[in-house]
This record gives sequence, C-alpha cells and structure tokens, in this order.
Amino acid sequence: MKTNVQGANDPVVGLSGLALPTTGFSRAIDQLVGWFGEFASALWTILVMTIVLQVVLRYGFGIGSIMLEETQWHLYAVGFLLGLSFTELHERHVRIDVLAAGFTSTTRLWIEFLGISCFLLSFSLLVIWFAVPFVISSWELSEVSAAPGGLPYRWAIKSFMVTAFVLLALIGMSRLTRVWKALFGSR
Repeated sequence: MKTNVQGANDPVVGLSGLALPTTGFSRAIDQLVGWFGEFASALWTILVMTIVLQVVLRYGFGIGSIMLEETQWHLYAVGFLLGLSFTELHERHVRIDVLAAGFTSTTRLWIEFLGISCFLLSFSLLVIWFAVPFVISSWELSEVSAAPGGLPYRWAIKSFMVTAFVLLALIGMSRLTRVWKALFGSR
C-alpha cells in the first residue's frame, strides 16, 4: 500500500487541479474504496486466465462450457462495477475540466459541490433504491442461469449493483466533505 508523505490535513491536488484538503471521513472511505479497487484489479487477471482457458478448451479440445462463458461476463461485470468508485477516487471519469479551467478555484469548487450533490449522489441513491428490490426478488426466487450448465445464484452477481453504487455514493460523500472543507473550512 502506498504511504502518504504529506501531512494528514495537507491539500491533495488531483487530476482536476483542485487542491482539496482531506478529512478523517474522506481518508477512511478512500482507503475502503482503494481496497475494493485493488480487488477489482485482481479480477481482470482472473478474467484473462478464464478467457484463455475457455479458448484452449474450445479450440484445442473441442470442449465448450456455458459455465466458463458466464463466469467471464460475471467477472467482467464485477470488475467494472467495483471499478466505478475507484475511478472516481482517482478522478478518472469524464469531467468538464476543459470548460472549468478558466474559472476561479472557488467557482470550480462550487461546481464540484453542486455536481456531487445534485448528480452523483442523487443518481447513486436512485440506482440503489431500484437495485435492492431487484436483488431481493432474485434471491427470493433462487434465480439461476436460464442456460443449461450455467451458473447458479444469479442474485449474487446482481448484488454487486448495490455494492458498486453504495461505494460510489460513499466516495461521492468523501469528496463532498473535502470540497466542503475547501469552501468553508478556512473561515
């Protein structure tokens, strides 16, 4: 794990160019999301090995496997979903910084504050609101793959929608505390 050479309260400048101070909450959430991001990164290696195994079995031995095919898209889905919050943590999502580059830092902080409050958190909570009953329904039905020889426990893969957007909401709140501190902390 990387160590932070800066002090605990020193501002951290991300790709957006905003110097945001950290908070106790933001450090804890950033560490949690970082762990999930590292886990998601490891899944890509497992996914590649699964794809190679599937190709060798299919073209080398003439053996096809629905279970391996479904495992591939399950791994891809989990890696992608868990990577959402990790990319937000590292400011790798598409942003409007090209337009905001000419604005003052205070204006940019207000745009960040409103964007997180109105869009990121609202959307995350909306997805969680609709995903929870979706997962519960799948679990109650003991949903399995419709394909013969497919994977059981379809609810498990669906539960990552909830996990991913909870993490995304948490990283949004983490960044919001940092923006709040940058806007109002020095007063």
